[in-house]
This record gives sequence, structure tokens and C-alpha cells, in this order.
Amino acid sequence: MTDSRRPGPGNADGSLGGTTRTDTTPPDTGPDDADNSDGLQIGTTSPSEGVVVVTVGGELDMLTAPELRAAVSERIASVELVVLALDDVRFLGTSGLAALIELREQAHRTGVELRIACTERRVLRPIGIAGLHHLFDIHDDVPAALNS
Repeated sequence: MTDSRRPGPGNADGSLGGTTRTDTTPPDTGPDDADNSDGLQIGTTSPSEGVVVVTVGGELDMLTAPELRAAVSERIASVELVVLALDDVRFLGTSGLAALIELREQAHRTGVELRIACTERRVLRPIGIAGLHHLFDIHDDVPAALNS
């Protein structure tokens, strides 16, 4: 029986033959690689009394959803309006969706208004596929969310 696969890198037979390849190419440090972490970045501002804007970036998944939940939950009790700015979210998983729903429910129970500022398809599409658009007050940007 013959192997029809092509040889891999190294010798003609595909083996590395005991040689070591050293890659001297420097890593790409372009703007997209400024933050290579898979974590979540959360920033908050308070443009006026009783209002907090939470800017979220990175991946919102099962590992990072508790971080968002904690960061927003602790602020809900002391404000009247929370705006979640989600344009910098690179990935929104089902656990992230669940966290958004839980935050919305917590805000609703405490009489706090929760709005989302986002135009990114990678965030809006999962919300739409899950049929959750009706749960959220979604705006194109933070100023629009603040002024609605």
C-alpha cells in the first residue's frame, strides 16, 4: 500500500530529519494585534449623574460573561440608566447572550433602564438569531442611546 499524501516540510520524505527550524520573523504587531488576549476589557464612564456607560471589548463568552455580569451588576443599584457600548466585542457567545439577558432582567427589576449601543454584525447577529431584539433597546452609538 502506498501513501498518496505529499511530503510535509523538511526532507523529501516529509520527515524533519533531525533539523531544527528557527523562525526569525518578528511577530506581527499591527493594530489588530494590539491586544492579543482572549479576555474581556471593560471600561466605565459616567457622563452625568445617575448614568453609567459601560464599554465592553474582547470576547464575551462562558469564561468572561461572569466578569461582565459582576461589573454591571454592582453599578445597577446606584444609577438610573446603563448603556452597554458593545462595538468592541469581537465575539458574542451564548453565555454572553445569557449575561445580557440577566443584566436586562436585573435592571428591569430595580427600575433601571438598560440600553445597548452597537452597530457591529458580530454582536447584533447572535442577538437576532436568538430572537432577542425585542428585549433590548438598541441604538447605533452611545450619544443616541443617551439621548433616547
